[in-house]
Amino acid sequence: MANWVRFQRSGAAGFGTLEGDTITVHSGNMFNGAQPTGERIALAEVELLTPTEPTKVIALWNNFHALAAKLNSPVPVDPLYLLKAGSSLTTPGATVRRPPSYDGKVVYEGELGIVIGKTAKGVSEEEAGDYIFGYTCVNDITAADIINKDATFAQWVRAKSFDGFGPFGPVVATGVDPSSLVVRTVLNGEERQRYPISDMVFSTRQLVSRISHDMTLNPGDVICCGTSIGVGTMKAPSNTVDIVIEGIGTLSNTFVQ
Repeated sequence: MANWVRFQRSGAAGFGTLEGDTITVHSGNMFNGAQPTGERIALAEVELLTPTEPTKVIALWNNFHALAAKLNSPVPVDPLYLLKAGSSLTTPGATVRRPPSYDGKVVYEGELGIVIGKTAKGVSEEEAGDYIFGYTCVNDITAADIINKDATFAQWVRAKSFDGFGPFGPVVATGVDPSSLVVRTVLNGEERQRYPISDMVFSTRQLVSRISHDMTLNPGDVICCGTSIGVGTMKAPSNTVDIVIEGIGTLSNTFVQ
């Protein structure tokens, strides 16, 4: 098991494994053959980046039985998903600002993220685990009022792709059993979401397999597993949002109006 991070120090990017407050710097490729350089640096000395640089971020809809039941929505036969723009991604600790072009509800969505470790194309469910590098925390921020603003076209991508609406991290945790994980979302110190990953309609392996038959998944790509009950609006002038998954870590960001 390891917690992988990317960081910036003195204008240069690096990566390594995080243990406590110390990063063991590595060289090479995070996903294949990374080697420790022997250098160790304090977490406080660097700025954390997104833990990977995805070529795409895939976000699931209606992937939890509890939420489907609450919405009186049928359980899907196939994974239902959209793509978030790469420009929406932002780092752990970043401040996310309301888009000047939008004055409606902005909601948090705490989610588990699957991080792909090697190129996956048409893989079976049985072998899909070999293509999962690890797991991370995601806040799939959404401009909720935009989705159904136009009756002729659901605007999921626009609603979820404003700059800063895709924080993830702070680490990619390897060697984790996703079925044992619980996602918690804490808004301004108050817990708003707590749900088990075991309630997913499509498991992590099923998602990787099914989606890899639709499109090639590349190392570093992130599949956001969808959220469950407890999604809510960030109403305060300044909002602190923590996505907490024990066994992975805590993703903290601030959303300001």
